[in-house]
Amino acid sequence: MRAVVQRVSRGQVSVDNKVVASIHRGLVVLLGVSPTDTSQDAQSLAEKVVNLRIFEDDAGKMNLSCLDVNGEILAVSQFTLYADTRRGRRPSFTGAAKPDLAEPLCERFVESLRAMGVSAQTGVFGAHMLVDLVNDGPVTILLEQPEPERSSWNF
Repeated sequence: MRAVVQRVSRGQVSVDNKVVASIHRGLVVLLGVSPTDTSQDAQSLAEKVVNLRIFEDDAGKMNLSCLDVNGEILAVSQFTLYADTRRGRRPSFTGAAKPDLAEPLCERFVESLRAMGVSAQTGVFGAHMLVDLVNDGPVTILLEQPEPERSSWNF
């Protein structure tokens, strides 16, 4: 699984001009699933996200987690995180899991967040979504579970 984690002061997702989810201070997580991902990967990634120390403490150091600041999480499925751009100009998305695997793993990720005591909301799986956020910092972290060798990112 891949995640782009952004520390935000607010975030929301709209579908068909209707807000379907919104958060205040916390994290917006764009979440991609590969065909080899498992329920354990979803659980492990959720634990990593919840415990990332990317919120500032009283001394101004990034030393606090989402749990520590009572932050919220907005998780948005995004198969394009598995885009392969190594050939040509049109990305290939064959590295992304099919919806029948990806959707339950996205749900498992969110269930794991909630089980750890985080208020978590989601977009609508498979829908055309408009994601609006205010990145605080900006702070943006790339995560992958299981952790790959550095060369596996397709930039």
